[in-house]
Amino acid sequence: MQTTIQRYHKQAREGQMNKFEIEQYMQQVKHENANMAKKIELLEHSQRKLLGHDLSSCSVEELQEIDSQLERSLRRIVARKEKILLEENAMLSEKCGAKPSQPSVKETVAATLCSQGSLQDSEVETELIIGLPEIRCL
Repeated sequence: MQTTIQRYHKQAREGQMNKFEIEQYMQQVKHENANMAKKIELLEHSQRKLLGHDLSSCSVEELQEIDSQLERSLRRIVARKEKILLEENAMLSEKCGAKPSQPSVKETVAATLCSQGSLQDSEVETELIIGLPEIRCL
């Protein structure tokens, strides 16, 4: 009988400890849930700004930061697209039995400069003539 009472007291104490541990765990989960909700809200707000919505409250500095972030992202996208296209071209050339073309040094330098963002836009004047070629005297 005494052992039964001891087991009962032991189980009762463990039950109380389990309730306390469960309560602590629930508080921790609620805290993590609140933090996650805040992070999600901040990410959604950032996404809206990157999509061009809700910009009326942004300062000039914030707009410049968004602009530079979009430019960096666009450079990464273009570089990734170029890499995929080059891989596809090489694969198709290999399928056709053609020798894969190697980009010239000039193309490689231009691609490198372009991916680094240091290539400036420039205007070039060209002359297009439709019809038979004419002999021109200077």
